[in-house]
Amino acid sequence: MIRTALLLSLVSTLHAGVTLDIEAFGKSLGGWNAKSKNVCDYDLSGSEYRTYKPEITPTPDGGIFASVRIDHRRGWLASDDHAVLEVTIDKNGSIVSAQSNLALQGKTISSDVIRTGGSVGLGVPGVGAAVKVGADLTADLSSKLLREKIVEPGRVNFPSAVRHNYNLIYQAIRSTSDLAPKQEEPKKPEEPVQGPVLPPTTAAKLDVPGAGEKTEIKK
Repeated sequence: MIRTALLLSLVSTLHAGVTLDIEAFGKSLGGWNAKSKNVCDYDLSGSEYRTYKPEITPTPDGGIFASVRIDHRRGWLASDDHAVLEVTIDKNGSIVSAQSNLALQGKTISSDVIRTGGSVGLGVPGVGAAVKVGADLTADLSSKLLREKIVEPGRVNFPSAVRHNYNLIYQAIRSTSDLAPKQEEPKKPEEPVQGPVLPPTTAAKLDVPGAGEKTEIKK
């Protein structure tokens, strides 16, 4: 029993350090407003895109792995383009790595795995490292897309749409300290009321005779 309790405690600790606020992520894209509240449709740089709710899985070190599908909506007479953005987050809520790939009518363009601990982001702490990962991810995708001589605006801007989602994912990362309920401050004791104490309004009225009046004594 003791070993089982310790094991359950360890598993809980590993997977309770960080999470992704999916509702906040969706709200930043305009809300989960289509396909049974599972996708966000939005315009970006004059083109239409669609983001699906992320799939979240735990990592062995207590972090999470987020995978997000993004579509470039090309209209009724054309097939949509697709992208997948993958972000690994450690148990402290920091970005570890990011990667993305684009599928454009049979052509697949994959970025390198951009890591904060490698040559990319090295020596840049916290938010700066996350920003650099996003910038390098976009640059890598854009340069490979340029080699394919793509000219359609929505496709040319697809790496920027991926970067937009990456930024919003980073802003939606939550740690256990963010999710912990805030403790209410203890109420201060009420101070005693100063001044004369007035009788309650329901007290019986006392008839006190005035000066010179006789007091009738009832037998």
